[in-house]
Amino acid sequence: MSLGRIPLARKAVQLTQALGLVIAVATGGGAWADDQAGGVPAVGLALPPVPNPAAEAKTAAEMKAYTETLPGTEVTFDMVAIPGGEFELGSPESETGRNPDEGPVVKLNIAPFWMGKCEVTWDEYDLWSFSLDVKRRETLKQEQTARDKISDGVTRPTKPYTDMTFRMGHDGYPAICMTGLAARVYCEWLTAKTGRFYRLPTEAEWEYACRAGTKTAYSFGDDPAQLEEHAWYIDNCEKYQKVGKKKPNPWGLHDMHGNVAEWCLDEYFEEGYTRHSVEKAFFLASKEYPQVVRGGGWDGTAEMLRSAARDFSKPEWKIQDPQLPKSRWYHTDARFVGFRVVRPLKGEDIRFPAVEKRVTEKN
Repeated sequence: MSLGRIPLARKAVQLTQALGLVIAVATGGGAWADDQAGGVPAVGLALPPVPNPAAEAKTAAEMKAYTETLPGTEVTFDMVAIPGGEFELGSPESETGRNPDEGPVVKLNIAPFWMGKCEVTWDEYDLWSFSLDVKRRETLKQEQTARDKISDGVTRPTKPYTDMTFRMGHDGYPAICMTGLAARVYCEWLTAKTGRFYRLPTEAEWEYACRAGTKTAYSFGDDPAQLEEHAWYIDNCEKYQKVGKKKPNPWGLHDMHGNVAEWCLDEYFEEGYTRHSVEKAFFLASKEYPQVVRGGGWDGTAEMLRSAARDFSKPEWKIQDPQLPKSRWYHTDARFVGFRVVRPLKGEDIRFPAVEKRVTEKN
């Protein structure tokens, strides 16, 4: 993967700063926002990372699965090593259930990265969203470390007006109902907490990891009758389920099909991949709508769970939000949307401006 720098127009910068995102165009699968255009280093990378020998690798050959423990807590999550390679983004016109926005098929090169074995759970997410890491440290009368000072400074959401689990389950269940902004800022906090650069996947990375080297409609083949063994969806559940209970895909990732759909960094284009190429492998979202989500949720049909199937954020996902203005942090009606994290082998490859508290403190 080669990295390129692109200038951003002043107007675009002002817009993306307000939304907490930087527009960057990929070159060979990667992206880098121009430092002079307002991009700032990811929070927390200035200090040495929290020691974790299994997470260290300088080459793809050295990459292996590892478990990340969130400092100062007993909460952990697993990361799986994803090898780099070439693949075709999109689906062939002959695929059953295919939608027009899944083409034209584009051949891309993907650099190695780690990806969350499962979706981010409430156990992980609440440490950030409710400042439980800070409260735990205060309760135990623990001294604030240098890394704590950095992670404590990352913006946190306002309190939700209702229980965002909607009584569907908490411990071990995937976090849901967050906006793309909230998912992105969680990654910023996670980076600050660990000293390792975490972010959301690009749409290309997500599909590449979901396919796991396959070219069939699903990572296990073309027969939707086999979904029962691999996914939670409309035919076998009435709400989301605990993560990691179904069979993983060939690369060891659970729930890539179903359970909850997952945020990607990309802006959604109705015309599919007509703008995509090796030089421009993805386009980072510059606004709240429409932003790509992938994988299909627990309420999705078999066709919606295909590796190439796409969905995107919509204003209707906040229709029941009683707040004015509506929250930047919560999609009250997106009970089927969550996310998982990735970590590029080469470290920080996309830079985002910090989300200013003055912009978000009221909602």
